Amino acid sequence: MTENYIGTVVVDAAIALHRNLGPGLLESVYEAALAQDLKIRGFKAERQVPVSFEYNGIVFDEGFRADLVVEGKVILELKSVEKVSPAHKKQVQTYLRLSGLKLGYLLNFGEALMKDGITRCVNGLEE
Repeated sequence: MTENYIGTVVVDAAIALHRNLGPGLLESVYEAALAQDLKIRGFKAERQVPVSFEYNGIVFDEGFRADLVVEGKVILELKSVEKVSPAHKKQVQTYLRLSGLKLGYLLNFGEALMKDGITRCVNGLEE
């Protein structure tokens, strides 16, 4: 199962979830519901996954917690804000770099239209 295929399903699930619940709820609500939707679709979706990283030869057990990791390949960072900032996008890029994963999505459920709240981030992913 490729990252791009997983990403297609994630986007579809996020749009469906946003249509059903609407914008502006807490991020934790979208996280729980999206994880469940992905599991129903047959994907392994882990919530609040601690990700370790190495710096100067030392491994730090918990560099950050990914909101969702799908199939161990795609990181999802969920927001519910009026507008995402460049810092939010940099956060996902840093998560990808530190984890070694190639694809991530910043999903902002605070947007009126979910399609406007989807940012795809890559780290050396072949298209």
